[in-house]
Amino acid sequence: MSHPLHQFIYCPKCGAKTFVERNEKAKMCTTCGFVYYFNPSSAVACFIRNAAGEVLLVRRAKDPAKGTLDLPGGFVDMHESAEEAAHREVKEETGLDITECCYLFSIPNLYPYCGFEVHTIDMFFECHVENFNNAHAEDDAAEIVILKEEELKADDFGLISIKKAIEIYKENNR
Repeated sequence: MSHPLHQFIYCPKCGAKTFVERNEKAKMCTTCGFVYYFNPSSAVACFIRNAAGEVLLVRRAKDPAKGTLDLPGGFVDMHESAEEAAHREVKEETGLDITECCYLFSIPNLYPYCGFEVHTIDMFFECHVENFNNAHAEDDAAEIVILKEEELKADDFGLISIKKAIEIYKENNR
C-alpha cells in the first residue's frame, strides 16, 4: 500500500522537491523542516425520513458509483459544522429543508476522486421532513428514490461506507 501522500512531491511551504515520508501519517520537507500531517476530510450522509417512516435516497449522477443508490450528502465545507453541511447538502441534492438532524455514527472511508484517494470520515445523520412532496433531484443526484426502511438493501448502494451504513442503520432500528 502506498503512502496516502505519495502524489505529493513538492513541499507545500517552500516548494522544494525534498518532501519525504516521515511516518504513515505525515511527510516532511528536508529543506525547510515543514511537517504535513495527513488527516481525513469530513463528509456527511443523511438518512432522511418523512412522517410516514419512508426513507428518501438519491441515485448517483456521477462517478464514483454512478447509477447506484446513495444517501444525500457530501463534503463538509470550511467553517461549517457537520450539521450545517447536512442541511446544505440535503437542500442542494433534493431541494428539501430538513427539520431534525441527529448524529448516528461514523465510518472511515476511501473516496476515489479524479484518480486520488481521499481519506474521509463519513458522519451519518438521521434527518426528518414532514413529507417528500417537494423533493426533486438536483446537483449530484440523478433521481429521487423513496423506499420503506425494510426495502433498503446494502447491495443497491455503490459506495463502501454507505453499504456499511445501511447495514448498521437497519440493525440498530430492529
